[in-house]
Amino acid sequence: MKVSLILTVLNEGDALRPLLDSLLTQTRPPDEVVIADGGSLDNTLAILREYTARLPLTILEAPGANISRGRNVAIRAAGGEVIAVTDAGVWCEPDWLEKLLAPFEQAAVNAVAGFFQSDPQTVFEIALGATTLPEAREINPATYLPSSRSVAFRRSVWEQTSGYPEWLDYCEDVIFDLNTRQHYGPFRFVPEARVHFRPRQHWRAFAKQYYLYARGDGKANLFPRIHLVRYFTYLVAAPLLIYAALTVSGWLWWVGLGAGLVYIRTPLRRLWPKLTPLSWRERLLALSYVPGLRVVGDLAKMIGYPVGVRWRWANTSSKR
Repeated sequence: MKVSLILTVLNEGDALRPLLDSLLTQTRPPDEVVIADGGSLDNTLAILREYTARLPLTILEAPGANISRGRNVAIRAAGGEVIAVTDAGVWCEPDWLEKLLAPFEQAAVNAVAGFFQSDPQTVFEIALGATTLPEAREINPATYLPSSRSVAFRRSVWEQTSGYPEWLDYCEDVIFDLNTRQHYGPFRFVPEARVHFRPRQHWRAFAKQYYLYARGDGKANLFPRIHLVRYFTYLVAAPLLIYAALTVSGWLWWVGLGAGLVYIRTPLRRLWPKLTPLSWRERLLALSYVPGLRVVGDLAKMIGYPVGVRWRWANTSSKR
């Protein structure tokens, strides 16, 4: 079974080295690695060329390609029966590919979902990872839509689903996952096939990330009910509760506090075991970040979603 590992890059520079080094240590190496570059202006291509003697690496230059087109270009050029996909900015555990490929020994398996974990380096990143990323035990394999940081599928799956949607710049892997699940059923979930990536390093980068995610949701008409619930909560329910607490009963402030604690209970549960190696000051700082991260992420989504919806209305040729 020939396996092609593909990814697309743009201005990744030295951040590529941890990924490429981790590919060198795989217990089951890929038969080929195909990387599409979307027009990098830094030293990305130079670094990739350093590894051509150590990896079965093919570098494709595709200036102007977005993530979807870059992946499609790489897959089209790949020769493997099975396509494994990861992303720049991650590093793979040594048995990542071996674990990801194991289910393909069964003929009925067409698509496999691995898992990804945060690799935080600061207190802010620890809190951000706990706030935004699920743990493996929280995943329902029947409904899981895997990130293309850690996924594999038969080439026939990519052909049947028409690949990654090139009209979409963010949330493209969600559309690919939904199309795959529609044709082939749920992905086989292998949480042991793990890659690690560093979360955003500051508030502005995090807000931009969630703005772009929500803009992609709006473009693709993804999860409209979830976005409507968010608007209702912030624009209707919360103001009414504040008004009632000010005019009817001060006890309603406690209701609001309780609702807020319920909203952040999952991030706090994830964060708690990660506090052990931190100082008391760092622990308090990490805990204090969680409510702010929830609010900032929600506001960024509330701004980004209508921008995407407006794009969708103006582009009737889009697929959704």
